[in-house]
Amino acid sequence: MMAESNKISWYGLSDNAIIQELASYLKKERVQKNMTQTELSEKTGLNRSTISQIENGRISTLLSFIQILRALEKLDFLNSFQTKASISPIQMLKLEQSQRLRARRVNKTNQRESS
Repeated sequence: MMAESNKISWYGLSDNAIIQELASYLKKERVQKNMTQTELSEKTGLNRSTISQIENGRISTLLSFIQILRALEKLDFLNSFQTKASISPIQMLKLEQSQRLRARRVNKTNQRESS
């Protein structure tokens, strides 16, 4: 399913095909780190059979998926889900209005009095 540019047309895949791609990703990362399913299970606290099931496209829970990403040091995979803080138009307007547009000249008589 992967194109030569490593881009997948996610919308063209069924839900099960997406799960298969995610499972394949996890397995590829585990093998690339030269880690056995047993070693990964010890690092995650999941059963080895659970790891096997997940790698075969039977992702049981999102929690298990995250535990595996953490053990494989691939949590950066989740960066695309990060939401950006936004500012409302009203807050933006107030912020713009509060910014100074000009410098003010200091009155020398007021400066002497405050000294």
